[in-house]
Amino acid sequence: MFNRMQSGKILIVDDNKSALSALNMLLQPEYETVITIASPNQIMSELGKHDFDLVLLDMNFSAGINSGNEGLFWLSEIKKSAPSTEVVMITAYGDVELAVKALKQGATDFILKPWENAKLIATLKSAFLLRQSKVEVAALKQREQTIKTELNKEQRLIVGTSPLILRMMQTISKVAKTDANILITGENGTGKELVAREIHRKSERHNELLVTVDMGAIPETLFESELFGHKKGAFTDARENRTGKFQVAHKGSLFLDEIGNLPLSLQAKLLAALQNRTIMPIGSNEQVSIDIRLISATNCDLDQLVSQQHFREDLLYRINTIRIEVPPLRERGEDIELLASYFLKSFEKKYRKNSLKISQQAINKMMKYSWPGNVRELQHTIEKAVILSDSPTLKPEDFVLKPSVKTSEVNLLSMEEMEKQLIEGSLEKHNGNFTAVANQLGITRQTLYNKIKRYEL
Repeated sequence: MFNRMQSGKILIVDDNKSALSALNMLLQPEYETVITIASPNQIMSELGKHDFDLVLLDMNFSAGINSGNEGLFWLSEIKKSAPSTEVVMITAYGDVELAVKALKQGATDFILKPWENAKLIATLKSAFLLRQSKVEVAALKQREQTIKTELNKEQRLIVGTSPLILRMMQTISKVAKTDANILITGENGTGKELVAREIHRKSERHNELLVTVDMGAIPETLFESELFGHKKGAFTDARENRTGKFQVAHKGSLFLDEIGNLPLSLQAKLLAALQNRTIMPIGSNEQVSIDIRLISATNCDLDQLVSQQHFREDLLYRINTIRIEVPPLRERGEDIELLASYFLKSFEKKYRKNSLKISQQAINKMMKYSWPGNVRELQHTIEKAVILSDSPTLKPEDFVLKPSVKTSEVNLLSMEEMEKQLIEGSLEKHNGNFTAVANQLGITRQTLYNKIKRYEL
């Protein structure tokens, strides 16, 4: 006998009620959940209620029919609905050809009636361990893909010695070692994701994953699946089980970027997950425990969104234990030269251009500019200058900065520039509320987000 399975679930399907009773008594001490049914017509209903590890399936159900075709049919249906569930066939008629046919169609093993208790338990144990291995492998594959994605991201540091940056770094050091939920606020391009990565790096969870979710880049219909995962067949395109970001981030940190884009309908589910420390994948009725440290970021005024009833006040309290404001570049001008030098070295290596330097006149030009796109705009400006440079010294004319455009000059703008200004104005009017902006402009929120990325707003 092996130890009681902590979460093992087995479904037994047999039209012989005496056999069902005996199997139930035998297997109750071995599994957390044992469900018995006498009719195969109930199988699909039970699969919808539980995520079974094992199904012990009789081969024949109709009186006088011993072909095994009924069992093979239901084996096929089970594997379609729950491909990761292991199926062990059981029959009173020992037919080697039938056993081989069942194995070819996806059965894990084959048991003859009358069974030997020890042998039956051992066979089911092997099938259970096989199921657990498959589940672990699938989870590891998804986790591996997340790790590869994170490793392929450009790993940058927070660069700066200005008082605002030093104060922010002190705050990060204080809060990183706690498990407090943190909200990072700031304009687009200020480096909110870098702050999240620094918090994770200095936290007790630094040996685990930091999983990043860009809430602005996910279609509303996929939000719940992305965060909580889904079971195969839960909806039209759910062709396989999917592990949600909460589960992938288990024991680590979960970074929800642009959390102001989360629809109201999902805000309640996120709040429940944070309060209960459990989630429920779509298509499942079983809670999954999660242990994550939540870091969120937004360029929206969430307090204003709360007053407009676009964001739940109780959720804001939950994610906002500590708030860190990332200062815009125009307020930390003394860092511009340091950042420019940092990006210059990075792009020298990337584009194989050695010994480049920036002239003092070019530095002066950058110091006078307001950098509406913040550090991201500075990074792109340096990159363009490095790519196009013909001289080892980058001059003022090598740095193309956006001129401030007056209303009287609108007629000279290109369509793209006009569209950009229209979006900028609408974002300012609605305090960064993407939904309100998209409604005003008559476009989807996904289209709006793509344009914001394109124009580096």
